[in-house]
Amino acid sequence: MAALWLLEFDGEPPEGAECWRALDDGPHRAYAESDVCPGYGWLALQPLQWLDGCSAGERPTHHYVVETDVAPGHEADFEAWYAQEHLPGLAAVPGTVQARRHRRAAAPHHLASYHLTAADVLQSSAWLAVRATPWSDRVRPQFRHTRRRMFVAWDAEVAADR
Repeated sequence: MAALWLLEFDGEPPEGAECWRALDDGPHRAYAESDVCPGYGWLALQPLQWLDGCSAGERPTHHYVVETDVAPGHEADFEAWYAQEHLPGLAAVPGTVQARRHRRAAAPHHLASYHLTAADVLQSSAWLAVRATPWSDRVRPQFRHTRRRMFVAWDAEVAADR
C-alpha cells in the first residue's frame, strides 16, 4: 500500500488527488497515495485505522476532519478509545462511508476523517450517541489544539451546503 499524503491549498486543486473544498474560510484539502512525496507542501500521514462505514459503497459528498493533540499522560487512553469505541462507533453510523485515523509529524498530531453521504450525518441521533459515551466524556477533556472542519467534494456545489 502506498503512503498517504495531505496538502492544504488555496486556489485550484492539484491534479490526480482526492480533493475537498473547505466550507469555511480555511484552506482546501487534497489527499494523494504515493510511495514518494508528491511535491512541495505535502505532509505524510501515518495510517492508524481505516474502516469501511455503514454506508460503504455510496458516494461521499462530505469530508469531516477532527485534528487534535492529547494532554501528556493520556495518550494510551485516547488511542484505546479511538481504536475500540469511537472510530468503530462512528463508522457504524448510517451515512458514514469510511472512517480513518492518522498520525502526522506536524501539530496537531492526531487526525481523524470521515467520508459522509451528507453534512447532516453529524446531527443524527446515531452519531450523537457515539459522541455521548462515558468513555468519550473522560477522553475529550484531554484534547488540546482541536480543530474540526467540514469539506465538500470538489466537484459538488458549495453554495448548496452553506
